[in-house]
Amino acid sequence: MTLENNVSVITVFTLSGLGETVDYRTTLFSLTLLYYIVIILVNVALILTIVLDENLHEPMYIFLCNLCISGLLGTAGFYPKFLLDLLSFHQVISYAGCFIQAFVIYSSACGDFSILAVMAYDRYVAICTPLEYHSVMTKQRVTQLAFYPWIINFSFFTISFTMTSTLKLCGAYIERLYCSNWSIVKLSCTSTVPNDIIGYIMIFFYFGHFIFILCTYTYLVKSCLKSIEDRGKFMQTCMPHLISLFNVSIALFFDVLNNRYSSTHLPQSFQNFMAIEFLVVPPILNPVIYGLKLTQLRNRILRGFMNGEIKSISLSK
Repeated sequence: MTLENNVSVITVFTLSGLGETVDYRTTLFSLTLLYYIVIILVNVALILTIVLDENLHEPMYIFLCNLCISGLLGTAGFYPKFLLDLLSFHQVISYAGCFIQAFVIYSSACGDFSILAVMAYDRYVAICTPLEYHSVMTKQRVTQLAFYPWIINFSFFTISFTMTSTLKLCGAYIERLYCSNWSIVKLSCTSTVPNDIIGYIMIFFYFGHFIFILCTYTYLVKSCLKSIEDRGKFMQTCMPHLISLFNVSIALFFDVLNNRYSSTHLPQSFQNFMAIEFLVVPPILNPVIYGLKLTQLRNRILRGFMNGEIKSISLSK
């Protein structure tokens, strides 16, 4: 930290979330590394299955692939740095690194909402207007919907973090396991009203995605009750979406509460749980529930696994 015109110029931030883990960091490191490897394996397996099998080159699976890529991106922003911190006596991160970490983690998390909204629209068209599905979900439309979450999130978070980068900071101590935009804003010496406004706009925008998805699935439920075939299609392809939606929503709700209304009266371990829940559960739950629930995808994964077992046995002989 240096001084410029009597105002602190922050070059490094200190992270304080690991204060209570001194006695069992080695165990936590081993478990975290193992868990992160599992996250990578299950997501990459699902992505490769969809990419390599032409029968899965359909909008629903393309959007699912998008969801897994988003999950991998978000965890890449957290786990490598967290693992490094577990091996270090001092948990610090550079000014630029803090912004990059926060950008990657939160653009990915909010991107899940946009991707799930796109998937809800796809299921609405497929179930409610099946005869028009291919005329509506053209290659051009699918491409636009696939890129929509990335473009909108990049735009929003670029504006938000650009505004944050102009703030003069009075401290470099972040009471979290990782960086977030709000944790940086709270260190500001100057007015943060513009940052608060853009923050609330983003909250309402993504809450709008949540309402859109709920309304879409409410309509789908009413429509599917009329037909046993549609009811089965809904249970197979839409239930995983709803599970993912509530999972991501609850996780981000915890994080918003922790960011905005964190209290020193709450145990550090509980605050840590609230902060990382959306980086722990959704990245592994999403590929697992889709891999188990979607019959075509599950069968393709099982065939690939069985073929791999047969080849390994043949090679061993």
